[in-house]
Amino acid sequence: VLVDFWAGWCAPCKAIAPVLEDLAREYDGKVKIVKVDVTSCEDTAVQYNIRNIPALLMFKDGQAVAQQVGAQPRSKLAAFIDQNI
Repeated sequence: VLVDFWAGWCAPCKAIAPVLEDLAREYDGKVKIVKVDVTSCEDTAVQYNIRNIPALLMFKDGQAVAQQVGAQPRSKLAAFIDQNI
């Protein structure tokens, strides 16, 4: 599972949203991509030590195994997924 920590007021978050939607379709059946709004889910963001957004956390077997912070181009987002599945 790839969790995208984002907020509606965050321009970089909005910039990568369509890319993540495309990647969700491309990796369908391999990786589930979900979004967590840090504004409405503050406790979850604190639990995972999210200090900057967008922040992407990759989970395997319920454990966070990798993190990437900041808006990245599609190729780097895909490489992040590939390295962690």
